[in-house]
Amino acid sequence: MNDKVLNELLQEKADITARINLITYDGSPEVKQSGEKKYIYIRKRVGSKLTSTYVDIYSDELFALLLKQSKELRQLKKELRHIEKELASIGYVQDNLDSKVILNLEYARSNMKQIIYDQAILEGVSTTFPQTETIIENGTVNGMKADDIQKILNLKHAWEFVLDKDILSYPSNLDVLSHIAKLVNEGFYDNGGRLRGVPVTIGGSTYKPELPIEVDVKEDIKAIIYSGKDIPTKAIELCLYCMKKQIFVDGNKRASVIFANHYLISNGAGLLVIPFELVPEFKKILVEYYEDRDNGNAIKFLLDKCYLKMD
Repeated sequence: MNDKVLNELLQEKADITARINLITYDGSPEVKQSGEKKYIYIRKRVGSKLTSTYVDIYSDELFALLLKQSKELRQLKKELRHIEKELASIGYVQDNLDSKVILNLEYARSNMKQIIYDQAILEGVSTTFPQTETIIENGTVNGMKADDIQKILNLKHAWEFVLDKDILSYPSNLDVLSHIAKLVNEGFYDNGGRLRGVPVTIGGSTYKPELPIEVDVKEDIKAIIYSGKDIPTKAIELCLYCMKKQIFVDGNKRASVIFANHYLISNGAGLLVIPFELVPEFKKILVEYYEDRDNGNAIKFLLDKCYLKMD
């Protein structure tokens, strides 16, 4: 089996599955009238039964949006079936995930809204938890910048990607990290998962990261994973390494946290979440870490205050 082809197919499958999960309604929109008022429902066949789910009062904009999503969903499902056939043709069989990993996966999903809210605050997105919750549920939020809304949607997409069972069975490497970066940068850069090829500066710090070299980044990630340290420490070192290296033009903190969680969840070892109320303290420690003057505080801070252990 060609590992490169398999990797590409699994990433594409996970990406499509994540996009499907972003679409709120599965079915075709229909309009029902009661008196002078019109209402929108979603019609879907489940087995031999035809179901109808109420959505909202009719508007041209909402109906057009639902029609567009219905068409997109049909196309995505078609693409997914095609990829699954390709995987079957090369003999791929999904590994059964350990019960600890399944539990960890469910734990992450049950806390998804809070996790994404905390990450959005870390990135300086001006949002509240109710606003974040509404955006994740594909609702309409007024008074927020379009870029901030896009960042939250991108975080949801990236999390859906890493929580795919195929991707959780895949090793935490540069391929996975790059795809996460591509997703968190979607709509801002054509290929946000490409290694940075231009100099960058860090706000509030004298640290100037060197340009990342692919072979070195791969070896550095591998060295951390095979360091012999405990899993939570390795996950935190992966997170901090990727942040400091500034591997991508943008979205490094977002991609780094999600990448560290891919490693944790795939080992059934918990979650790494930087709570919104600790963001100012973490940013200060992170600058000290960048400038090699944190005296180990960055790892200790994340381990003591941001690591959620699976009991």
